[in-house]
Amino acid sequence: MVQNSCMFSNFVFLYNSPQKLELPMSEHLYTFINPTNSKHLDRIDQILQNHGVVALPMGTSWAFCCNYMSKKGIDKLRKLNPNHPDDRPFSLICNEISMISQVGSVGNQNYRTLNKIFPGPFTAILSSNRQLSKRLGEKRQTVGVRIPNEPLTLDIISHHGEPLVATSVPMDEYGQMMTMGYQVFEEHGHAIDMVVDLGDDLPGTETTVLDLTGDEIVVVREGTGSLEVL
Repeated sequence: MVQNSCMFSNFVFLYNSPQKLELPMSEHLYTFINPTNSKHLDRIDQILQNHGVVALPMGTSWAFCCNYMSKKGIDKLRKLNPNHPDDRPFSLICNEISMISQVGSVGNQNYRTLNKIFPGPFTAILSSNRQLSKRLGEKRQTVGVRIPNEPLTLDIISHHGEPLVATSVPMDEYGQMMTMGYQVFEEHGHAIDMVVDLGDDLPGTETTVLDLTGDEIVVVREGTGSLEVL
């Protein structure tokens, strides 16, 4: 018997008459900024509050994100990016330095450095604060943080009110970073809840990683972020 399908809103209905099976599907959401659509922000926030995973642009590349308190969401991230080392925590994406101070140690010296590199293509490694370990129920010595130069993602975090856990979208079968939202959706749409897209082609580059846990700044990885800003 031929199986027919028709799409309505966020569901696909597959049916062999007379029985009907309803299956949830992910959404590729095209949106805009200046200002960001408030209804879209509400929909994205609802997904994050319910342990969902969304793909967001990070200025340099795409990342899978979830609520930083969601163990279910973090488990999904590990399945989406199995190459991420088990002993290395995911980075946290914040919208401002005051949010970073809720999860990491931000003294005067670190504040000056963070103020120079954020928002921008950098990841900063900080000493974790007690509040983060207490909230996550795990002992963590350090935490990687970002404030990407991506207004849409910053608006989403501001609306959500808490940091997001993030992991990079894996490279495609040819070893290339995915730069367009439709690529992420076609490859991973079955495993996530939403791709949030402005329709922009991202550069597909890595951030510069700085270790700020000691007295001196240590460059862990040179990426797109220029060291001249330091």
